[in-house]
Amino acid sequence: MIRLIIVVLLLLIFAVFSLIALPILWLIGKKNPVVKEKASDAIARFMFRLILFVCGTKTTAIGVENIPTDKPVLFVGNHRGFFDVIISYTYIKTRAAYVAKKEMAKVPILRVWMRNIRCLLLDRQNAREALKSILSGIEYIKDGTSLVIFPEGTRNKGEGVMEFHAGSFKLAEKSHSLIIPVTQNNTSAIFEDQKPFLKKAHTVIEFGTPVDMSLMSPDEKKNVATYIHDIILSTYEKNQNLV
Repeated sequence: MIRLIIVVLLLLIFAVFSLIALPILWLIGKKNPVVKEKASDAIARFMFRLILFVCGTKTTAIGVENIPTDKPVLFVGNHRGFFDVIISYTYIKTRAAYVAKKEMAKVPILRVWMRNIRCLLLDRQNAREALKSILSGIEYIKDGTSLVIFPEGTRNKGEGVMEFHAGSFKLAEKSHSLIIPVTQNNTSAIFEDQKPFLKKAHTVIEFGTPVDMSLMSPDEKKNVATYIHDIILSTYEKNQNLV
């Protein structure tokens, strides 16, 4: 209960801070968009680390060395809780944006911060709009921004890893970028397993070996969603022993 109260207070303070910071960042962006983006990124990372500290979250990180520092990639992960984003964002040190569902745009302050760090909002119910988001994502990667996507499409409330949406992998194929499988364990233990309360928990995040679609045969490319899914599922099952 105490953790929940502190996090709520932090979010309220951050909301007030945002009323001052966002207009300033908007003005900065008029002259220097890169500075605006870097400042927004630094603020978001600080806030995420603070929330994890208050929640008492400890994370074992594996394979961080697999993240290229000289090129953008497509991070593909499983999705078990809200803290998947918070944890992965603190370990992905390179320039990266998240692909999120369009409903996030309904949160006034949050949507501005998401726009500042170049997040993409995906409408899975509208094929035309979804295609526009995919095309924008391809341009993001070509422009040097890595993308993070959860191709299950929603948080998994059961065991294992749900089926992946194959369209997500067009981002890697069309931008000729590497795919980094990202597997997280036990993130739901922080909030979802006993919501609305927050609980101290130990999580695991593992960044897998990069996958290069350009080296795949046509048939392998058609089945890349299943291939990456199986990598993440096997990693998830392996790392269950670590939490």
